[in-house]
Amino acid sequence: MNKIEGLFLGIELGSTRIKSVLIGTRYEPVAAGSFTWENKLRNGYWTYDLDYVWRGLQASFEDLVENALSKSISLEKIDAIGISAMMHGYLALDVEGKLLTPFRTWRNTTTGQAAEQLTDEFKFNIPLRWSIAHLYQAILDNEDHVPHIAYLTTLAGYVHWKLTGQKVLGIGDVSGMFPIDSSTNTYNMDMVRRFEELSSDYDWKLTDILPKVLVAGQPAGNLTAEGAKLLDPNGILQPGIPFSPPEGDAGTGMTATNSVSVRTGNVSAGTSVFAMVVLEKSLTKVYPEIDMVTTPTGKPVAMVHCNNCTSDLDAWIKLFGESAALLGAKFGNEALFGSLYSTALKGDADCGGLLSYNYLSGEPITGFDKGRPLVTRRPESNFTLANFMRSLVFSCIAALKLGMDILKKEDVEIDQIQGHGGFFKTPSVGQTLMSAALDTKVSVMDSAGEGGAWGVSLLAAYLHYVRNMNTSSQIQTLEQFLTERVFHDKAISVVSPNPEDVRGFEKYISRYIKGLAIEKAAVKEF
Repeated sequence: MNKIEGLFLGIELGSTRIKSVLIGTRYEPVAAGSFTWENKLRNGYWTYDLDYVWRGLQASFEDLVENALSKSISLEKIDAIGISAMMHGYLALDVEGKLLTPFRTWRNTTTGQAAEQLTDEFKFNIPLRWSIAHLYQAILDNEDHVPHIAYLTTLAGYVHWKLTGQKVLGIGDVSGMFPIDSSTNTYNMDMVRRFEELSSDYDWKLTDILPKVLVAGQPAGNLTAEGAKLLDPNGILQPGIPFSPPEGDAGTGMTATNSVSVRTGNVSAGTSVFAMVVLEKSLTKVYPEIDMVTTPTGKPVAMVHCNNCTSDLDAWIKLFGESAALLGAKFGNEALFGSLYSTALKGDADCGGLLSYNYLSGEPITGFDKGRPLVTRRPESNFTLANFMRSLVFSCIAALKLGMDILKKEDVEIDQIQGHGGFFKTPSVGQTLMSAALDTKVSVMDSAGEGGAWGVSLLAAYLHYVRNMNTSSQIQTLEQFLTERVFHDKAISVVSPNPEDVRGFEKYISRYIKGLAIEKAAVKEF
């Protein structure tokens, strides 16, 4: 078998796929595997069963193994592993490691009272999906499990703990749990003290139940024998493999797009869509539409996060696929999705007067705690397939546009926006329409579809690099590592905004804002 010197494994538990990526010393994917899954709405909460987590992880890794073996790649020695997952949410465990309440994902919008009170208390925006909002809402609701909490973490932190025994978390993921002090790269202790005053009825202290904060390049434990069996029951993985700090999908997205330096930004678009911009200076005030998080090394980042992106679009495409199959057409998913996505480029600039809302769940950025997907039009609208598809694609990025406009008003400078995620997988479509929405250049790399799994494999490679770095090396920071070793020769496609498309999107977003009253009525009455 071919021996690749240096193998690094990254696994990311996304909202719709658990993806595994193996990279070699040139930092390119050499093998990949995936497992498709979906969240469920149970008892009013979006959740995934933890048994489902482990079945999916095992299936994704097994798929990667088959892919690697088909290419004669030996997996006898993996040099480092990184785990990533969707950020935020609520995983509360007792002293024995037992889950106290079903996993509450980022998608839940049941924490309005807690988020509002904490934002007022901290003078810092606490979004609905943050872990601390979930915890405080449970306190406000007097939930029975709260006194028994011994560990509170994210999905990445939970998986990492089960694989290594270490209760740690990368700073980027931590920054979606509780506010971070970037000067010390740990929790904001003033806010910790304020929260502990609010939760003084309980025996636990906040710092005792939160994970330890680590930054990129710091060791985060090693694969245990029990962890190896959990991830790979077939026994290919051996205990002792080093792990990089577990990260959230925002941090791995920044890494996968080389957007960890100031004045850089990226847009990750899949089930949800969010933009990350690394700041040179603080914003002038608190905005409920803007999260303040960090890069994997602790630099402050403005994040515009929208709960809904491609799920409704994908549902419509599958419906069209069923219609075509009913008429006897034969095609694969790639052809189905690619052809319908591409049709959006043939529509009128403003979608011919059509309007769509992709709100499968609530959308905090526009003030909705519940959602109803809908499509509407005037009798005189130009109702064609191209306009319909363009309207669906525009709905994926409309809420994001509203948040990004706030950063423009703050005079935030952005040298580049990199796109990644499934939204950009069909060449030029998502990139062109995103450029119109944001009225800025949008770059996409060949690796855009690999997303966060590739990003966390790069963080694992960086850990290995730091551990073996020659003291005379000029490359020491993550920013230098990515720029000089990983991305220096990557092919990049750049699309500039088309003025006609920009004007068309402005017309669309004007209708979108006015039409929020329709969405509000749908939520109330249906």
